[in-house]
Amino acid sequence: MQHMEEHLDMPLRQVLPIIQDRIRQKTSYFGIKTLKSPIDFWVYQEIIFETKPDLIIEIGNFCGGSTLALAHLFDRVGHGRVIGIDILHNRVPPLVRQHPRIALIEGDACASFGQVEALIDGAENIMVIEDSSHTFENTLKVLETYSKLVKPGGYFIVEDGICHHGLDLGPDPGPYEAIDAFVAANPDFEIDRGRESFLITWNPKGYLRRVR
Repeated sequence: MQHMEEHLDMPLRQVLPIIQDRIRQKTSYFGIKTLKSPIDFWVYQEIIFETKPDLIIEIGNFCGGSTLALAHLFDRVGHGRVIGIDILHNRVPPLVRQHPRIALIEGDACASFGQVEALIDGAENIMVIEDSSHTFENTLKVLETYSKLVKPGGYFIVEDGICHHGLDLGPDPGPYEAIDAFVAANPDFEIDRGRESFLITWNPKGYLRRVR
């Protein structure tokens, strides 16, 4: 167990793996294993309150802990729903499956795009969170496929740009490089680094806002 007051001079590069271990080994939401940075999730609720999405599409939802957390935020707002997409949902418990604001789609996100379109209204304000395989190719493909659903003022969040940009793990190149490639080719989106004002984030460059 690490104690903050004993490590005030520890470099950030040594702090991040400690937080990562806590996220992977112990972090849960309503008892459901949740591989999510709580710092970033706080930023998510700020974005949700500010932009008031009708729908959040969460790509890569593992056990469904963050899916449930997003649905609970919508419960408090009194409006909104979540579509969770993953290759398999065998780890998702009934508590998540039975929530009335949650719909689950099993399969590859890009291959399942038609199923997603069938569940949405073109007038809806949509926010997208990408947290799947983290490879450069897949992240870029998801960005290119789902970005068209985000309206001006809305957000597309790409998770885990921290791979090889803070933590020496994950694909290389990965999400960070895919974000750069996407934004270079898509001027309708900009990187909102103001969302990283806690300094520590698992999503460097990952808060993409549609500007037009």
